[in-house]
Formats: sequence, C-alpha cells, structure tokens
Amino acid sequence: MPSGPVAVAVVRQRGTSCDIPVRADPEWAERTASVLKALGDRTRLSMVAALRAAEAPVCICDFTLAYQLSQPTISHHMAKLRDAGLVESNKQGIWIYYRLRHDLTPSVEALLEALLRDVPAATDR
Repeated sequence: MPSGPVAVAVVRQRGTSCDIPVRADPEWAERTASVLKALGDRTRLSMVAALRAAEAPVCICDFTLAYQLSQPTISHHMAKLRDAGLVESNKQGIWIYYRLRHDLTPSVEALLEALLRDVPAATDR
C-alpha cells in the first residue's frame, strides 16, 4: 500500500466553479482583521508588548519619550489599538494613561501570548 499523498484527478469544465463552504462569520472576520492590522505595525506591536509587561497603566508622555515620537503620532497609534479593541484609556489631568483591555477575548489573549511570549529586549532606541 502506498504511503503519502494520493493524487486525485479533477476534471473541471472551463468557466465553472464549485461551491465551497464559507465558515467564517463576516463580523468575526472583520474584528479579527482589525486586530491583526493593528498589530501589523511594528510600533504598535512594541507598544502592546510594553503595555502587557507594565504593572500599571502607561502615560502617553512615557510612550513619546520611549519611542522618540511626537504626541500626535503616539495618539494615532493608540487610536488604532483602541479601535481594534486592544487598549483602553483613562484621562487624569492633562495626561492619558493606557492599558490593555481587561476583557480581551480568549482568542486575542492567546494571540498576544503567542506573539509576546519571547519578546527580545531592545538593543537600542
């Protein structure tokens, strides 16, 4: 008996297509794509790693210093993370403090755990 994949000849007529089951709910796909797009930027991914490691919410002013980026740029990145449902904020005086949402879905928690499990330390800024 042969081992390995078995070739199956498929005869198709040009111009015809086969039905395939679409198993992904469109709303789930949109939410998941939003999270992945937000994490697809290296600055935002690094910010999420910093928030995950932080013991307390992080001030936006701390991000501007750490990343050497302007406050509007940091705010833009945080807005993308907030729109994706990854972070929440709290305003205290003139400063806004960010943290990862406490109610992330189990799949997002698992994704972050897998992505951030072995984050290497930065060698320079």
